[in-house]
Amino acid sequence: MRVVVVGATGNVGTSILRALVAEPAVTSIVGVARRVPRADGSSTVTPPFDAAEWVRVDLADTESRDARLDDALAGADAVVHLVWAIQPAREPDVLHALNVGGARAVTDAVVRNHVPHLIFMSASGVYSPGPADGHAIDESWPTDGVPGSPYAQDKAEVEAMLDAVEAQQGWLTVTRLRPAIMLQREAGAEIGRYFLGPLGKIGLKVAAGPAGHAVGGLVRGWQGEAEPEQQPLFPLVPFPEGVRLQVLHPDDTAAAVRTVVVGRHGGAFNLAPDGALSGQDLADLLADGRRVPVPLSLARCGLRIGSAVRAVPIDPGWLEMAAADVVMDSSRARTVLRWEPSRSQGEVLREVLGGVLDGATGDTPALAKKAK
Repeated sequence: MRVVVVGATGNVGTSILRALVAEPAVTSIVGVARRVPRADGSSTVTPPFDAAEWVRVDLADTESRDARLDDALAGADAVVHLVWAIQPAREPDVLHALNVGGARAVTDAVVRNHVPHLIFMSASGVYSPGPADGHAIDESWPTDGVPGSPYAQDKAEVEAMLDAVEAQQGWLTVTRLRPAIMLQREAGAEIGRYFLGPLGKIGLKVAAGPAGHAVGGLVRGWQGEAEPEQQPLFPLVPFPEGVRLQVLHPDDTAAAVRTVVVGRHGGAFNLAPDGALSGQDLADLLADGRRVPVPLSLARCGLRIGSAVRAVPIDPGWLEMAAADVVMDSSRARTVLRWEPSRSQGEVLREVLGGVLDGATGDTPALAKKAK
């Protein structure tokens, strides 16, 4: 099989390359990226990038992208589309043109080149807000996105476009993967840059450093509590009330991609661990149970102000997406793909927080601290 991965150098793409390299049925891999691992367009000598052919494509370049995509997709059996920008957050029209326009360009290229299988990396944000009773949802839940979140609305628009293409092209198998929040150590610097910004990273390091540990000790002493056997990462965890999270390692997403590609499984698949993490769960994992509940209205106000004055790099839509309380049920992936996450949510969180604190990076331009 010849598999093309569009966005092969990012947080998820690197994991997918590793998974495809390990799959005997995949005999040829094409990596597509705006910034390929080496400036001359050849692959690097380090695994897994040495196993791929590389094609440089800038999906924002409407003049060159179609021809370059045709070069990349020639003779392909499957295309995995991963490209999705989240910055510049204050320019939603720019993001829409790249994310939705780019997905349309890739889909059109799949049809032009008669590639039989297209896999689109969607997200939990594609779903409408979760049910009032908080139960986990399956793939039949409405996919209208979350109001107030440009990210979610754009994902929903792409999925609607894929519905139309699938109906028109009966020969084409389309797969939509809807993973939980994907986090890993190698993306630590990228996550800090895109979501926290300089002030947020400083605050996180202070909280996890000697000053934060001293504050935790003072609080425990004031309340007459004994010192824990192991120092918690943070003295406390402030968290918006009513918000729950599901997190997943990209390697687990990649395992699902590998199975989907080989078996040509179509349709939608939720990819998430069982259950979700509440604010108290986070406090138990990271701060010896010390949680500071933050009213959702106060969190919204703070993020709006922080974003407006450029103190934080993300837009308020990310909080709206978290507040939508979408908890996914992955029974279909477990049944059809025989898929299970290999890491607990606690393990994933601790890994990525260590990566953010250390400024960890990967071996590709997309994951480096600075653009190459």
